Amino acid sequence: MTTESLALVDTPVRPPRRTARARARRVEAAVLVIPALIPILIFSVAPLLSGIGLAFTDASLRRNATNQFIGLQNFADLLGDTMFWESFRIGMVWAVSVTTLQLVAGLVLALLLNANLRFQGLARVLALIPWAMPPVVVAIMWQLIYSTNGPLNAVLSLFGPTVTTNWLGDFSTALPAVIVVGVWVGMPQTTITLLAALQQIPTEQVEAAAMDGANAWRRFRHVSLPAIRPVMASITSLNFIWNFNSFGLVYVMTEGGPGGRTMLPMLFTYLEAFKSRNLGYASAMGCVLVLIVVLLLAIYLWSQFREKEAK
Repeated sequence: MTTESLALVDTPVRPPRRTARARARRVEAAVLVIPALIPILIFSVAPLLSGIGLAFTDASLRRNATNQFIGLQNFADLLGDTMFWESFRIGMVWAVSVTTLQLVAGLVLALLLNANLRFQGLARVLALIPWAMPPVVVAIMWQLIYSTNGPLNAVLSLFGPTVTTNWLGDFSTALPAVIVVGVWVGMPQTTITLLAALQQIPTEQVEAAAMDGANAWRRFRHVSLPAIRPVMASITSLNFIWNFNSFGLVYVMTEGGPGGRTMLPMLFTYLEAFKSRNLGYASAMGCVLVLIVVLLLAIYLWSQFREKEAK
């Protein structure tokens, strides 16, 4: 082998330089992304950073108030605030209950809509009605249903003694009644998402399982469920975030009453900021809630990924 050949072998191959056209495409892509990033920066990132900053001050909405840096004092006060932690407990009960029931009810309804039944189109339209209604309208409608002289008590009175329960005003029934409304409102989104996932399953797999003698439950357990499990994990995570951050529906229905039985953490934070006017303290609450939700979701997603890797 000649010296020139050895030199060619020993010389490392350099990657080709990016052409001017490739750089121009990257610049063009960045320019196209900027208009989409501007609203996110203005309406999401900036308020988030502002809220984090306010959490370390004694900011107030009172007249002639001066905002002073107080360090971790708001967070120290928050550790001993039993009302806040009680609202957090209620919020977890609300979020877990609503999310679980939405998943179960949405899955059952999705399986029914995916079957070859009559009036499928009409059923799918009717299933979307709760999702299409504004939350305020839904809250007022259910207030009338749950009222003392409402249709719910009238129907229950047909099967026994006269029922005059004020479902939203009773300490023992207020939270379960609100949970039912939360499930009813959020179930259509879960249903449509799971229905789309079910329709992506190849019919050949289902037919092959049926030919092998698998009944409906076995076909669902061994064919449908593994196929839609990633979608179920995603929609459950999103539903938990939305449900934990619920505000408008419960605010209109109960305003956190009776006696704080439906005081969700976001509602408690709102009242602390705009009724008690302690903006800095409310910002500290918001920071703690964001951290807790992110931590819970991280644990949930980590467990899902571990389960997926184990298989």
